[in-house]
Amino acid sequence: MILSGLEIAERMGKDIAIEPYNPEQLNPNSYNLRLHNELMVYDKEVLDMKVENKASKIIIPESGLRLDPGKLYLGRTVEHTRTDTLVPMLEGRSSIGRLGMFVHVTAGFGDVGFNGFWTLEIFVVQPLIIYPNVEICQIYYHHLDGEYAKYRSGKYQNNSGIQASRLFEDFKK
Repeated sequence: MILSGLEIAERMGKDIAIEPYNPEQLNPNSYNLRLHNELMVYDKEVLDMKVENKASKIIIPESGLRLDPGKLYLGRTVEHTRTDTLVPMLEGRSSIGRLGMFVHVTAGFGDVGFNGFWTLEIFVVQPLIIYPNVEICQIYYHHLDGEYAKYRSGKYQNNSGIQASRLFEDFKK
């Protein structure tokens, strides 16, 4: 079951935290999250899962930044979110999708107990000019049935910004 927007508002400061929170970004069954002004792009054209792939930061100016197809851009939300008892999910807004912009390639599913900023895996199908602080995606929450173990991944928990893939850590096990 998905929480309604009114239920999200009711649970703010209890088992849901969104900081900063603005009631204007609340929807009937979700909350809009904004795009931060920083992006990252990988430095090499060919990436290797077994090694740390270096990436460089790009600042999105207020005047906008052109994104090009065929390139993966990593972004992040302005908002920091946390929930201890619900499953957070992230989807792009339909207005963004109608411009041919994807905000997550595969990682729209959060774990119960996630605490941090959402890293966005941005891809465009045609050149698109983007701007900082635009409401780019929406978070919504599912109830979790049954017993569960607390979220323990150290790879992305309690992050402070955009995070490139840390899959290479799995090969060290």
